[in-house]
Amino acid sequence: MIDVCLLGTGGMMPLPNRFLTALMLRYHGAAILVDCGEATQIAMKKRGWSPRQIEVICFTHFHADHVSGLPGMLLSMGNANRTEPVLVIGPKGVRHVVESLMVITPRLPFELRFQELREEEESFVMDKALMPDLAVTAFKVKHNMTCYGYRFDLARIGRFDVEAAKAKGIEMKYWNRLQKGETIEAEDGQIFTPDMVLGRPRKGLRLTYATDTRPTESIVRNAQGADLFICEGMYGEEDKADKAKEHMHMTMQEAGRLAKKAQPKEMWLTHYSPSMLNPGAFHKDIKRIFPQTVTAKDGRTMTLRFEDEEETNDKLAD
Repeated sequence: MIDVCLLGTGGMMPLPNRFLTALMLRYHGAAILVDCGEATQIAMKKRGWSPRQIEVICFTHFHADHVSGLPGMLLSMGNANRTEPVLVIGPKGVRHVVESLMVITPRLPFELRFQELREEEESFVMDKALMPDLAVTAFKVKHNMTCYGYRFDLARIGRFDVEAAKAKGIEMKYWNRLQKGETIEAEDGQIFTPDMVLGRPRKGLRLTYATDTRPTESIVRNAQGADLFICEGMYGEEDKADKAKEHMHMTMQEAGRLAKKAQPKEMWLTHYSPSMLNPGAFHKDIKRIFPQTVTAKDGRTMTLRFEDEEETNDKLAD
C-alpha cells in the first residue's frame, strides 16, 4: 500500500488556509516528497508525518512556489537526526538550484545526491532495500520553463504457490526469499527461481501527478488507469481560459477532460490560483465532466491499497 498526502494545494503564494504545492508519499517505511513550497514543514507537522523518513525529493520545476520551502525542510530533516543520503531528482540544473538555496543553511548531517532529468520521459526504480518494487517515471509537460510530471508505479508479484513449492521439493526456509524475487542455490546445488513458485504478476498501484502545465498527451498517457491522478486546476472560471493559456497553466475544466480520457479511479484537483478563494464552488461543474473528481484541500490523505486488500481506500476528511 502507499500513503498519499497532498500537503499543499496553493499556487503562486500561500494563503492563511492554503499552503503551497507539496505532495508526500509513504511506502515501506520510507517517503518521497514531490515539490516543496513555502510552509511545507508546517503542513507536514499538521498531518503528523516526519521529515526524517524522506528518502527522495522530486521537483517538477524550479518556480519559487515549488522550491522555496526546501532550505527549511532540509534543516528539519537534519534536526530529526537524519544521517542517510537523500536523492534529489529534477530537471537539468537541479544541483545548481538546490546548492544555491543551501547558501542559507548550515552544513547538513546527510549527503545530497542528484539525478538530473534530460529526456522527454525517464523511468527508474527506487532503492530496492528501501522501496521494493516502486518505479518512478518522469515525463515532460508544457509550462513556460522545463517542467515534469511524475508517475509512481508499485508492482505486485504473483501469489506464492505453496503446493508447487512442495511438489518441487523446495524447503520452507527458502520460501520467503523466493517470494522476494531471489534466486536460491540450495545446499545440494539445486537452483530455485521465483518463477517456479509464483503465479502471474497481479495488478499493482499507480499514482500520477501533474501540475503547472497546459493539457498534454503525455499526461493522458501516464495517468491512464491510475488509482489516483492529482492534477492542476489553477482556474475554475471559464473566462480564465485565455489567462491559463497565456501563463501555461490549466483550468479545472481542462483537467476534467484529461481525466475523462485517462480514466483514473479518482482525480484530485490542486494548485489553485490565490484569486480563487473557494475552489469547491466549481466542484459540481467539473464532476459533470469527470464524476470521480475531488477539489482537494490541504492535508487530503488516502491510502492506496491493492484491489484484494480492501474494497475501498481509506480517506481522511478534508
